[in-house]
Amino acid sequence: MARRPEYALLDSGRAAKLEQIGPHRIVRPCPQAVWPRSLPKAEWDKAQAVYVRSGGGSGRWRAADPLPEQWRLFWHDRPWIVKPTGFGHIGLFPEQADNWTWLTRQCRRLQGRFQALNLFAYTGGSTLAMARSGAAVTHVDAARGVVAWARKNAELQCVPEEQVRWIVDDAMKFCARECRRKRRYTGIVLDPPTFGRGPSGEFWKIEADLADLLNLCRKLLPPAGPAFLLLSAHTPGFTPRVLERLVTAIFADAGRVTHGEMLIREAGREHRLPAGAFVRWTRA
Repeated sequence: MARRPEYALLDSGRAAKLEQIGPHRIVRPCPQAVWPRSLPKAEWDKAQAVYVRSGGGSGRWRAADPLPEQWRLFWHDRPWIVKPTGFGHIGLFPEQADNWTWLTRQCRRLQGRFQALNLFAYTGGSTLAMARSGAAVTHVDAARGVVAWARKNAELQCVPEEQVRWIVDDAMKFCARECRRKRRYTGIVLDPPTFGRGPSGEFWKIEADLADLLNLCRKLLPPAGPAFLLLSAHTPGFTPRVLERLVTAIFADAGRVTHGEMLIREAGREHRLPAGAFVRWTRA
């Protein structure tokens, strides 16, 4: 019997979302939730902690009873480590669940060990989905602490150490170096932030840099035969249509492109919270 998942989106509205994360109920900002809330104020007032955003993309947790530094929960059939970070993230991204299912199908379609690349890989959800399905994954993120967090998730999920190559590097520099080495990856995943800093101070801005990075990714994919790419983004203005047009323009060879919104279903209701965009490219 499957275990009951320990994550739930309880409600959303008035630019916020109410979530149950294991034993802890929290409130986080959600600018796109412009509608009225479904649950009464008394349910929202049960939240143990509220994340309050400040300038520069950071913020703080306001809690009468402080949250633990980290805890474990079971979600998407796997155990995870979650932490309340200073940027409001907890290391779990439920909107990616359908993408992880799609990655699993792509890996199984290839029927064998192959090389996959995960850029801006953060706490490793896509990395672990591919590794569990037979891929040898290179996991790249600019933050050393986040890569260590992803490795702990891999250990918790019993993913063999040799299945994943863990890299702390700037995504653009890494891909350029791999192109010079003439490396190839059958599958590539990337979830770029709006802004970012590399480990040596490199600056990332999605509007200026995403097209160049996708051109590098195109060179890293095999010139023929089966391959796939998954691009997701949480940046306002980067809609499914925007991502679809960008990928179609760069990956102009024969391939199939699909796109859509990443969504999180609210517990007990048909409402779905939009949480970013994705585009998927495949070549048979």
